[in-house]
Amino acid sequence: MYCLKCGSQLPDDAAFCSKCGARTSSTGQAPQAQSSAGASGYSQILAPSNAQSLKCPSCGAPIAPKFGEMIITCEYCGSSITLGSAGWANIQKQTMLSLTIQSTDEISSRIKSMMDRGMLHRHLQERSTLEEMTLSVVPYWLVNVSARTSIIATNMVAEGATVATTAALIGVMAGMGGGRRGGFGAPLLGGAMLGSMMGGGMGGGGGQKRAIQMDQNYNFPIIALKALTQYQPHEYQFAIQGRTLFDISQYPKGIKVLNGDISEDAAKYQAKTLVDQLQSQKAHAQYHMIQQISSEEDVSDTELLHVPIWFVRYDHGGNKIVLVVDGNSGNVINSLGL
Repeated sequence: MYCLKCGSQLPDDAAFCSKCGARTSSTGQAPQAQSSAGASGYSQILAPSNAQSLKCPSCGAPIAPKFGEMIITCEYCGSSITLGSAGWANIQKQTMLSLTIQSTDEISSRIKSMMDRGMLHRHLQERSTLEEMTLSVVPYWLVNVSARTSIIATNMVAEGATVATTAALIGVMAGMGGGRRGGFGAPLLGGAMLGSMMGGGMGGGGGQKRAIQMDQNYNFPIIALKALTQYQPHEYQFAIQGRTLFDISQYPKGIKVLNGDISEDAAKYQAKTLVDQLQSQKAHAQYHMIQQISSEEDVSDTELLHVPIWFVRYDHGGNKIVLVVDGNSGNVINSLGL
């Protein structure tokens, strides 16, 4: 068939013209990237891994993979494909977060409050030169990770009570030993008791130990672009409860939708590693006398999440300040140079 707008010849099942982007007569609405929020997995293989060109599985538009790309989003209909071990396949589970922070004035206002925080940073934004303020739609692999962390820790309450009681006893005995100057025997006795308490109770494992289980489920976002891995979120969580099925037409025209070069398998491995580190950090923040810690992580579902991201860069006396802002919530994901 042919495009009714520009006359280009198109595949019979094309929903959009690959040249001008106009809808064809065979469809009345833009195709959805997936049929339901619960869909997961991949469809059949579309092309071998070394294919230099292929067709979008949704609209039939031509796709030409660039070297290194592993995630490609069709610029016409928004369907995404990914490169796996078996070849190129359609991503059936992809979602999006809407753009709510749309103007540069609004993002500047939010960044000002972030940069000018504290006495040392007063008027920091005003004294800095804006070098970049761009908005892009960035792909993230959203990896569901279940973490189970087993901890053996010393009961700090019991240890604290032992220290306090011993210290009080030393003080009383020191007072009995020689008034203000202290006696000859009291300091020696006090030092011996304190050394015994420290060595046996705290260092020697004499405190009360308890087993703790710390379980947590994560929807962990892994940025799907190697060039942006320095901005990888560690504890930041997107407002995924408000995500919807990906529809590229919901973003204003002119916003670049980025492709990715990190595979799903690589994202799963990275998510497990980062969750393991995060569990360890949380454990050490909550339990100070950890004797033993081990974690196990299981990965289940993954999906491709498209997020509008503001990238802002300032120069402050030769020092670069970079802020990465969630265009959906307006919160700062990462900052460098502050």
